[in-house]
Amino acid sequence: MIAVLLVSRDPAMRARLEGVVAGARGRLRLVAGPSGASLARQVAAAQPDVALLDLGAGRVTAVIDALADAARAALIVLTEAPARVLREAAAARELVRAVLPRDATAGEIRAAIDAVVAGLLALHPDALGDAHPTRRPAAARVAPDQPLTGREIEVLGMMADGLGNKIIAARLGISTHTAKFHVASILDKLGAGSRTEAVAIGLRRGLVAI
Repeated sequence: MIAVLLVSRDPAMRARLEGVVAGARGRLRLVAGPSGASLARQVAAAQPDVALLDLGAGRVTAVIDALADAARAALIVLTEAPARVLREAAAARELVRAVLPRDATAGEIRAAIDAVVAGLLALHPDALGDAHPTRRPAAARVAPDQPLTGREIEVLGMMADGLGNKIIAARLGISTHTAKFHVASILDKLGAGSRTEAVAIGLRRGLVAI
């Protein structure tokens, strides 16, 4: 089970994030450090796999400096300025492993947690801004006249829960190859460049219920 430390000064945001963790069906568990302690002390005491930090409109540089000599955890930053935070954290990728907007969906947050625990970076499209050359322009995205099949909607829902291809395949009684095919088809039909983006598009279109 993945140990998650939540850090937020906003009671409403903290409650939402607690719900995201609680809704992960036993895959995630909350851990806590000393109440009112610094982030470094909380990380050192709780020893989380992931620290989920609600930064608001603040700057991430102070956080990076505070954690420079502390026990390390994969840091996921939720911010009102994802593109700016990504630039600020460019030299600290071994610490800041994911940057998401504060309104990221439950599926996006869970997917980011799974990604960083696996040693990957997780960057929301909003963090990439207009400078990322690999983002497909709007004109190149697939038109919404290619509806997902019932099975693809089912797979998309499992993607929103952060499940990998092997687990999706096991739950549906299909091969991993077929699960990969469904995922690729979903990304193509939705014009998404990643699983996280596909989930976000699915949420906007009402294809996924969180």
